[in-house]
Amino acid sequence: MIEYNGQAYEEVVGSKGLVVVQYYATWCGPCKMLKPVLESIATDWTDTPFYRLDIDQFRDQAVNAGIRSVPTVVLYKDGEEVDRQSGYQPRERIEAWLNQNK
Repeated sequence: MIEYNGQAYEEVVGSKGLVVVQYYATWCGPCKMLKPVLESIATDWTDTPFYRLDIDQFRDQAVNAGIRSVPTVVLYKDGEEVDRQSGYQPRERIEAWLNQNK
């Protein structure tokens, strides 16, 4: 997983193909539980970039994305949001969800 560090946000979500962004907070327990699940999936999905964005550090990006709770995982495809999920989900559910949106 790639930690978002302030690069132009359009470069992150505007990529061709599928891009996965986890919006999280360091104080969020479910976010901490979700991190290793997404890291594990990211190692298998090598053609899909997986990003993590700290909502406290990058509040403007989180507000612009309409993030209201964490963790929220947003799927972008060819620069457009196609779906989102909030809360912790097990690996099987996340992979099924990703496959639906390929």
